[in-house]
Amino acid sequence: MGDWMKKNLKRKLKLNFQRQISFREDDEQCLARNSTPEVRQSDGEFFEKFGSVMRNRTSLMVSESIDRECASSVAAECSQEAENSEAVEDSEEEHLPEEAEIFSRVLGSNVEQLYAEVLYETVHVIGFGAKENQDEILSFLKTAFKFDDEKHDMLLEEARAKEAPDILLNVEVIEAHELHAKDCNGLSDPFCTLYLSNGPTQRYNTSVKTKTLKPTWEEHFSLPVEDPNNDVLVIEVWDFDPAETVREKLGKFSDVKGVKGFKKLFKEVAITASTGKHDNELVGTVEIPLKEVVSGGVKLWRSLTKKGKSKSQGQVHLRLALGALKNVQVATQEHRQLVRVLLKHDLEVTQPLPYKWSGRFLELADSVLNQHRIQTGLDENHVQLARWAEFCAVHIDHALNFQLLGRTLEKLIRPIKDGVLSDEEARVFWEAARKLMPACLTCIRKIRKLMPTDKDTLTQLEALLSILVQLTTLTPPKDFELFPANMFAWLSASNEPHSDIHQSIQDAVRQGAKDWYDHIMEINNDDDKKSDDQDIQLSYYIKILSLLQSDLLKAIEYHDKIYSEVAQFEYTKVIYEVYDERVFGLVEPVVQQTCKNLKPLRFNEDPTQGLYDNDDITMGTSLFELYIALQRFVVMGKGRYLNEDYKCSKFHTWFVKGVAQWLDIALYKALKRIEKAVELGNLQPIDEHVKFSSSAVDTLSIYYQIKVFWKQLNWPDVESSYTFVAKIIDDICRCSEFYAAKMSTRVAGLGETENAFSKKFEVTTEWCTAINNIEYIRQAIHPFVLELGLENILNSMAEFHSESNATQCRKTLQLVIDEAIDTVSNKIIDLIEIMAEKMIPSLHRFLVEAAELLRQNNMSLDRLMDYLQKNFETLHSHLSEENFKRTLAIVWDKLTKQLQELIDSSIEKRRPPSFFANLSDALGIMEGFFKYDETEIASLCENSDLLATTKARLKMHSLDTSELIQQYFLNRYEEQKLLTHTPSQNSEQCCGLLTVKCMFQDQYIKIEILNGRNLRPTDSNGYCDSYVKVHLLPEEKFAGSVTKCKTKVHKKNLFPLYDEIFSMPISEDLQRTENALIHFVVKDYEMLSSNELVGEAFFPFSEVRFDSDLQNVAQFHLPLTRPSSALEGEAFMALEHRQGDKMARDFVKKERTRESH
Repeated sequence: MGDWMKKNLKRKLKLNFQRQISFREDDEQCLARNSTPEVRQSDGEFFEKFGSVMRNRTSLMVSESIDRECASSVAAECSQEAENSEAVEDSEEEHLPEEAEIFSRVLGSNVEQLYAEVLYETVHVIGFGAKENQDEILSFLKTAFKFDDEKHDMLLEEARAKEAPDILLNVEVIEAHELHAKDCNGLSDPFCTLYLSNGPTQRYNTSVKTKTLKPTWEEHFSLPVEDPNNDVLVIEVWDFDPAETVREKLGKFSDVKGVKGFKKLFKEVAITASTGKHDNELVGTVEIPLKEVVSGGVKLWRSLTKKGKSKSQGQVHLRLALGALKNVQVATQEHRQLVRVLLKHDLEVTQPLPYKWSGRFLELADSVLNQHRIQTGLDENHVQLARWAEFCAVHIDHALNFQLLGRTLEKLIRPIKDGVLSDEEARVFWEAARKLMPACLTCIRKIRKLMPTDKDTLTQLEALLSILVQLTTLTPPKDFELFPANMFAWLSASNEPHSDIHQSIQDAVRQGAKDWYDHIMEINNDDDKKSDDQDIQLSYYIKILSLLQSDLLKAIEYHDKIYSEVAQFEYTKVIYEVYDERVFGLVEPVVQQTCKNLKPLRFNEDPTQGLYDNDDITMGTSLFELYIALQRFVVMGKGRYLNEDYKCSKFHTWFVKGVAQWLDIALYKALKRIEKAVELGNLQPIDEHVKFSSSAVDTLSIYYQIKVFWKQLNWPDVESSYTFVAKIIDDICRCSEFYAAKMSTRVAGLGETENAFSKKFEVTTEWCTAINNIEYIRQAIHPFVLELGLENILNSMAEFHSESNATQCRKTLQLVIDEAIDTVSNKIIDLIEIMAEKMIPSLHRFLVEAAELLRQNNMSLDRLMDYLQKNFETLHSHLSEENFKRTLAIVWDKLTKQLQELIDSSIEKRRPPSFFANLSDALGIMEGFFKYDETEIASLCENSDLLATTKARLKMHSLDTSELIQQYFLNRYEEQKLLTHTPSQNSEQCCGLLTVKCMFQDQYIKIEILNGRNLRPTDSNGYCDSYVKVHLLPEEKFAGSVTKCKTKVHKKNLFPLYDEIFSMPISEDLQRTENALIHFVVKDYEMLSSNELVGEAFFPFSEVRFDSDLQNVAQFHLPLTRPSSALEGEAFMALEHRQGDKMARDFVKKERTRESH
């Protein structure tokens, strides 16, 4: 029956062995999902606010603040434009109306004269194709200059009456490519000759470019033209041949290249030697009819030809334009005024948005400008100077594209550096630049209000900075103020003499940051700052920081690269320096005062006890949202500029007391929440995949949120980090211990049932879940500590202080962690022990019934096994393997102790041997049942010796009286074996030695008693009158077939020589009797009283050898003992409790008497 029960249980247990108790890192993802809402709401979701939700709220506040700020900014800009407000924000903008008035006055005084000149140039147009749209141009001019028909017609007639201007052909010989070599060295010394076909005698020559086939001249010529319709420009390219003697020509021998070179050299030498001439050699010629030169001029490449040569002799690059002569100053001034009028008209017609006009005039306006340039003979430098001056002036009223201004400036940089422009013209350039500076610096200052993330805005910023950088390469005239103090009062005092462009850029960026900070402070509600509510007040500062951070992020993302690449300027760094100083002064006093006002909390010393009630335990998230905002702000500075020491860099020191207070509040709230979680939890697994309940999840979610809070703090100081982490670890350990204690209390009364006959405890899933909950929390402690970054902190301590210091700190924290894990583990053991203790009464009852009625076919043992099977199935299905084994061991240990108590009580009740025999059989069946995974239960039990003792006691008390007496003698023999052969060393236990020989011979046992040594004296004279008696044990086995033997008495001798041999018949069957003993009794002979026991010795049959002669048998020196210690043994005590058994009673009496003498 026992085997069947054991196999049935194993079969059932193996059906359900999958479980999940251990802590996993990905469990964090389900914490928020499975935590109990009622538990979270019990403290107003304190931890969630300070955990991941805090980060989300901070980000949301930043986003909302930025949206509100942008909306208000855009609304303000739109309102300003709609009202066309004349109010301005910058001192330089106050001068803009004055510049516009100057512009108007200039047009008013010269407009009629300028208009007449333009009409003259239009009527007497120079260049082919220019007259095709003359009527359209005249109509266009009337509209642009805003003249009525009468005035227009009058000025037009005057223009037509005037003589046509003298025409010049302006030629620029730029370069030539792929010229044919004319010298022996494979190169040429080219120069050009220019003339008109109608005047071939008036020739113009370029300079000679030596030893090259790709000469660059870039030389200008003006040729008077009489018949532009028929005249042809001729350009000849020659190889210059210097006057050299024959010797000098032969000196070029080493420079000759190739066969052709030698031929050319010999030809030159021959000509020089015979004629003495050194004529230049024609490379090639190009002819260009003037009717191909359009009114706007032409730039072209033409191939060189040579008579008799079909192949091109090279190419020449030319720029040609027809023009007329006029004083350059007058021409430049007229061109500036014309550009101004036409640009104004263009802007009125096209109405481009600010910064959108790219420099492309209307087609008719472009024709007018070209014709004026041709007829005045203005070169490109003066044209660009005029455009630069007028573009800068118009930019005051209508913002032009900075890229246009940049391109115009690029064309003037080289002429200015080379001194091509006169001093007066250079001053015109710088006056225009000064007009542009307010707009440039204003854009830098106000970039945030110009859609700073817009692509076009960034393009304009890059072009603007490029203009400023190009201007830094030029030197303004002496005593010229590019940034007048009356217009730029905000520039730093170091910018003297107000011409340092780099410093002005930095000052503009810095002032722009200050303006934006003031703007942020202005648009945010100042009432929040003065609020009595701490959270509202701190939220105000968070919003300010968020907006500053947003501005820095935009600067990094959109502007920093532009400033760095174009101006080699750290834009964000300058802004950050301004904000750092302002934030320090704004936030630091508030944080210090807030933390100073925090009150300390009180806790019980014992973490498992109840909590002190702390009044008004509240702390909003605002203080630490402000910390996070400051942290992000500081990271933006220190992360990019590591070597800079900013005022806010040690902001965390402002929060030390606040963090310490929060950790105390967190501990208090955590203990309260754990208490609530255990109270509300139903001790049912949260789903089919795990074996723990909601309270464990609620508790672990607290740890998770605390970890998130700590990680978000990202505390920078190593020493205080260690202090805080140590506090967190200690608090988590305390919470774990508290949870284990509360969970133990929670299940204390579960599983108990009672009826009219008895009480019974059944293991329930709630008990298993409680154990699993505690185990889940225990397993979470170590991963939690690792995720706090403890190792990184300790490594930093070793780096900044010493390795020994870090090691000591590590040991201290490890002790705290180990102690907490051990404490929680002990709670699990305590809970299992409580559960096992509750099972014991039922087990005790079943065991008693089984022991009393085992042999009577009763069902008591079946009920016992059913009880164990049912409970163990529950345990095995719901506990982890480790805790299941631990439960088996504890239950078995408790059961073993209960058996000891049952044995003791049964002995007191004088239970019969059959009771103990039945109990021993029941123990054997249960021991087999408790085997788990092929492991003996004894190896699981904490006290395996107790199990062995229990088995031995049951076996002892299950023996009948004769067997028990024999066991008593066997115990005596075991005690004898422990004694040495030297009596003096065991004087208290040993009463001397007896030397004997024993052997089996046929069906006899022969015993030779040789002598006694150092016998214990029993007489008053110090001697002993000893003799030896021999018995075979057990006596009932040998009573009928063996006679007792006795030696002679040896008086007054402690070392008697007995030398007697005894032979007793004994059958072969009796010779093989198990545990049979030869019993030697040494007594002192008394004539007038009963003989006194000197000592006894035992020799087992198992050591008696078969032999034919005692002479061959070894001697045995047997220690003599008395029954003193054996009387305290289990066997003798069992005999004493058998008072109803005459044999036992007589034997006990006999042994007591022998010991007393």
